Amino acid sequence: MNKRDNNLSSERRSFIKNSAMLAGGLALSNLPFYGVYAAGSGAIKIALIGCGDRGTGAAFQALSTTFNVKLVAMADAFRDRIDKSYEPMFTKFGKEKVDVPEDKKFVGFDAYKQAIAEADVVILTTPPGFRPIHFEEAIRQNKHVFMEKPVATDAVGVRKVLAAAEEAKRKKLNVVVGLQRRYQKNYRETIKRIQDGTIGDIVSGQVYWNSGGVWVNPRKTGQTEMEYQMRNWYYFNWLCGDHIAEQHIHNIDVANWVKNSYPVKAQGTGSRAVRVGKDYGEIFDNHTVEFVYADGTVLQSQCRHFEGTQNRVDESFQGTKGKVYLSANNAGKLWDYKGNLLFDHAGKGDPNPYQVEHDELFAAIDAGKYKFADAENAAKSTMTSILGRFATYSGKEVKWEDALNSTINLLPDTFAWDAMPKVLPDAEGNYPFAVPGKSKVI
Repeated sequence: MNKRDNNLSSERRSFIKNSAMLAGGLALSNLPFYGVYAAGSGAIKIALIGCGDRGTGAAFQALSTTFNVKLVAMADAFRDRIDKSYEPMFTKFGKEKVDVPEDKKFVGFDAYKQAIAEADVVILTTPPGFRPIHFEEAIRQNKHVFMEKPVATDAVGVRKVLAAAEEAKRKKLNVVVGLQRRYQKNYRETIKRIQDGTIGDIVSGQVYWNSGGVWVNPRKTGQTEMEYQMRNWYYFNWLCGDHIAEQHIHNIDVANWVKNSYPVKAQGTGSRAVRVGKDYGEIFDNHTVEFVYADGTVLQSQCRHFEGTQNRVDESFQGTKGKVYLSANNAGKLWDYKGNLLFDHAGKGDPNPYQVEHDELFAAIDAGKYKFADAENAAKSTMTSILGRFATYSGKEVKWEDALNSTINLLPDTFAWDAMPKVLPDAEGNYPFAVPGKSKVI
């Protein structure tokens, strides 16, 4: 399992018309002036915001494209993460592609603003709770974006991303989101056949992300509560959104892609059954959700963090004329209900979808084309996973409209090392967590 998923660009230069645009009859004076990277104007400058393992991996992939790209700035709340990320990149690519002097390594909660100002393209890979703020700033500064999923941890953040996504479209800024199944060949080919009607209308489905869980970073003497939570971001909803959002969003997004729509309501159950105690913050270790779409389609969603049990990460759907099975390991199969195999993608040799995301994004930027607007869909699939969390935390049926309009903001009121998050431990170090039937989620 890729580490990305497991227990895993001062305003820019003036917008310059390229010859193809002019040949198409567009006058320079009629075009928006947004400072977007000009095709053929030199190296595409990259800033990395969030220098953990996933951010480092994303930067490696950006630098591994065939285009003239250069990492020029880095930002993280923690200096040690910048250092740990910088060294292997510089070792592999050298100064020609990794040119980040000390004064371009920005540290702290506001470091992202300075790093964004240095580049043409920003890679946003901090813990998800910061994504709405960082994405909004990147679009304000007129930058193309690659950002990781999920793109928010609460409905307030989702609405912020949706607003910034509209602005990105207006400015024709390319945005790619790390829901890499949408860039994976077996998914693209199989789902195209589904949407072409090969197995009829989809009426039900099952999606899974069942695994043993992820890392824990023990509390260290002298850590403030803010630092502890950020070092253990996976276990706090303001940072992570729970694993139904952080990991299971991949499978949920596939369902939304197959249906070409989003659920109207959800109900489900979840708990802390195995991964309990202070080390696991406030999140659940299992969620089972029934999502219902407007046409009545029911999607069964299951994710869990139980060590020693069956791991499963895949998706199945049933249509009126047949069924489909999908998984990350090159599987893409369609059958009719007589057992006849209608399509089998296996053995076609798919390229790495994590690399394809960057190859296609930088190809568009290098060519001066506007092709990618992933943020809206990513925000809605993020909202779908949050809808599922609302359902499992409350134990009640929750409607999409009510969930999306929630005013509960999980983020701290202030970002500083001595500031307090909204969820705090008791005297024994245990954190409060949701109790179905009692907890308010909207």
